[in-house]
Amino acid sequence: MTTSLIITLSVLVLVAYAFDLSSKRTKIPTVIILLIMGYLIKYAVDFFKIGIPNLDFLLPAIGSIGLILIVLEAGLDLELNKKKKAILTKSLLSAVVPLLILFLIIGFGINYYTGASLMWSFINAIPFCIISSAIAIPSVQNLSDEKKEFVVYESSFSDILGVVLFNFFLSNETVSIGSFLVFFGQILIMLVISLVASIGLAFVIKKIDHHVKFIPIMVMIILIYEIAKIYHLPALLFILIFGLFLNNLDELHRFSFIKKLQPKLLNEEVKGFSKLIAEAAFLVRTIFFILFGYTISAETLLNLDTLPFALGIVALIILIRFIQLIVTKTEITPLLFIAPRGLITIMLFLSIPITKKIDFINDSLLIQVIIIGAFLMMMGLMFTKEKEVAN
Repeated sequence: MTTSLIITLSVLVLVAYAFDLSSKRTKIPTVIILLIMGYLIKYAVDFFKIGIPNLDFLLPAIGSIGLILIVLEAGLDLELNKKKKAILTKSLLSAVVPLLILFLIIGFGINYYTGASLMWSFINAIPFCIISSAIAIPSVQNLSDEKKEFVVYESSFSDILGVVLFNFFLSNETVSIGSFLVFFGQILIMLVISLVASIGLAFVIKKIDHHVKFIPIMVMIILIYEIAKIYHLPALLFILIFGLFLNNLDELHRFSFIKKLQPKLLNEEVKGFSKLIAEAAFLVRTIFFILFGYTISAETLLNLDTLPFALGIVALIILIRFIQLIVTKTEITPLLFIAPRGLITIMLFLSIPITKKIDFINDSLLIQVIIIGAFLMMMGLMFTKEKEVAN
């Protein structure tokens, strides 16, 4: 049994890698393949009556690690300098404005349709309002550098701001001036912790000369993230700041303590660390979506009661994105369709306490929105003209 399990996992990862390599030509998002693989495995397990325990409990843990790695990978790719000011501003607005508009429309819609409290409606609405960097970033690797950079910034900002908004509403029964003061206080505390921890971890990377150095760093990052979550602090902010700090040491050379880090030497270490994070993110993302596909049932996927609402949510997402791209004077295709929901949507959905869950916002609606969004993204990428694709 153990040997069979190891062989199966190895084959699945290699097949996922093969599809990842071929996505440049097929333009099929790897996430769709992974979900199909997971679903087919479930079908095979049921057909051959193979005894496998319930694996649903693994999703939150794997998802949390995947989210950390994906945001860290994005931070290690992002450059902060005057040349990037325009794209930073545009991508930040593109993340914030649609997020808030969708949050209000879907939240009030849930409140009106179900009669649930407004606070509960907003909490259940947020997972549908966030662009999934776990799906968006890997899917645009073959676009032009400008479009790819925009999607990386936009989806990373969307993830972090969405989680911050989710934690704010989850931690407050009512919205008041006091709750906003606590909220901004938490952000300030997290900023201080992030800067101190980032500097400290950078020194650790520089000082360790043992042949094993990056795994302990990754473990420390996860530890800081989870401790911050316990105290309801915006933990993803630390992950992004740490990645940005390491990747932009050259921009901070005027500070004396940065010189002590010897940026030129540390940059070589950061390159190795970045490669490890990218590969770890690929592995965890692969396992997560295969596992999620395994948990999907035909009844859940083909639920006709929720399908019209799923189509409505996706249509609303596309409409607001279309208006946003027009207003910001951004080229529409294929960016219009690159607004998938995925890992972050699932993670936030699973994080909603049972007491605050709304029956209408169920597994079927969640899965259908994710699948339809991913399919639209695939179609958008397939019909992208060759001149828009990076060489």
